[in-house]
Amino acid sequence: MTSDGQTAGVSKGKLWTGRIISGILALFLLADGVAKVMRAGPVLKSFDQLGYSQSVAVPIGIVLLACTVLYLIPQTSVLGAILLTGYLGGATATHVRAGQPFYFPIVFGVLLWLGLFLRETRLRALVPLRSSTTAS
Repeated sequence: MTSDGQTAGVSKGKLWTGRIISGILALFLLADGVAKVMRAGPVLKSFDQLGYSQSVAVPIGIVLLACTVLYLIPQTSVLGAILLTGYLGGATATHVRAGQPFYFPIVFGVLLWLGLFLRETRLRALVPLRSSTTAS
C-alpha cells in the first residue's frame, strides 16, 4: 500500500497510463485557466464570440484552476473530477448554444474520468467494469 493508500492494487501500467492521461489534461486545463485569469487576447475574443461578457473571464479562470488543482490532489481527485465534469458540461452547452462543434469538452470529460479510473482504486471499486463471462 502506498502512503496515500489510494494506488495500492493498481498495476504500474494502469497507474502510469492514468497519470499520463490526467497530467496531459491537467496541463491543458491549467493553461486554459491561466489564460482566462491573464485575460489573454484570444480568450477575450472567444468570450465575445460566445456571447459572454469579458468581465467573467477571470472568475471562470479561477474556478477552472481551483477545480483542476482539486483533481490533481489524490485525496480530492474525485471531487475535482465531479466539479470539472460540471465545468465541461457548461462548456458543452455554451458551444451548442453558439452553434459550434461541441464534442471537444465531451472528449475531455471522458478522458478526465478515464485517467482517474485507471489510477484510482476507490473509483474502480465504485464503478466495477466486468467482463461478460459466465459463471460455472
